[in-house]
Amino acid sequence: MKDKLRIVFMGTPEFAVGILDALVHSKHEVVGVVTVADKPAGRGQQIQQSAVKQYALSNELFVMQPEKLREESFLTALTSLKADLFVVVAFRMLPDVVWKMPAFGTINLHASLLPKYRGAAPINWAIMNGEKETGVSTFFINENIDTGAIIAQTAISLSSEVSAGELHDQLKTIGAELTVETADQICSGAVSTIEQDPSDTNVPFAPKIFKADCEIDWNQAVEINHNRIRGLSPYPAAWCKLWSAKKSNWITFKLFGSSIVNIEQVTRKDGPFSIPEGIVFPSGNGFVLLKEIQAEGKKRMDYKSFLAGNDLNDLSFNP
Repeated sequence: MKDKLRIVFMGTPEFAVGILDALVHSKHEVVGVVTVADKPAGRGQQIQQSAVKQYALSNELFVMQPEKLREESFLTALTSLKADLFVVVAFRMLPDVVWKMPAFGTINLHASLLPKYRGAAPINWAIMNGEKETGVSTFFINENIDTGAIIAQTAISLSSEVSAGELHDQLKTIGAELTVETADQICSGAVSTIEQDPSDTNVPFAPKIFKADCEIDWNQAVEINHNRIRGLSPYPAAWCKLWSAKKSNWITFKLFGSSIVNIEQVTRKDGPFSIPEGIVFPSGNGFVLLKEIQAEGKKRMDYKSFLAGNDLNDLSFNP
């Protein structure tokens, strides 16, 4: 039992910043931050810092950016911080020489209700699979991915309209609260855990998402396509190809702002059409309504702006 913990935080994206901020403002002491190296990004390939590094520097926290986590110089510097606990959020897999270092262990915040959705994209897959509930979990890291002993969880219900971006923000908030609560429990010695079964294949997984996972097949059921569009919004974004009669070519469109609608007067079934509320795509046994769309090479725009400059009758599912 201690009054407070010395914590090293490890993370990279914006999701992790909220958790780091909560720890900084807790009773515990963040003695160091580990994040990825600066790297070129965007069209201009300008060197960019991770969101976690930007926050750490603005709050005068000590930052380390090792190229390799087994580097002797990094391990020496990490050891010198004399941390009681490492907290990992959306970082990378740690070698045992790192996660075994602190006396109180290394914990991870994962954006799912483990053992469900172990893997790289739990927020996306929970929505894409039509889950009615998800949440966040803290667990002790071990040698496998997301299989360590679960410490605590917070569950929330999922509406049928929530997007991955919206869920990301919700889980960031409750994840920050849960991480601080977990650190408090570890500090007081009042920790009880639930072991996971790494061999259990009856739970859904959350693998990395590739471009092929994002393609919409309008022959599939409307619920499947609606869940896929919102589960991939705003990034990496669901997409489909439509045939342009004028251009005699396929055009790729990214799709946003999905909902399921009932349409009594169907003007066509071989492609999208418009109603006052948005752009409608016939999909399997129903209709998907989209509020935003982005043609390849163009900016993302709301449906009214898109309709002002494009003729939906030119676009169809097949040549």
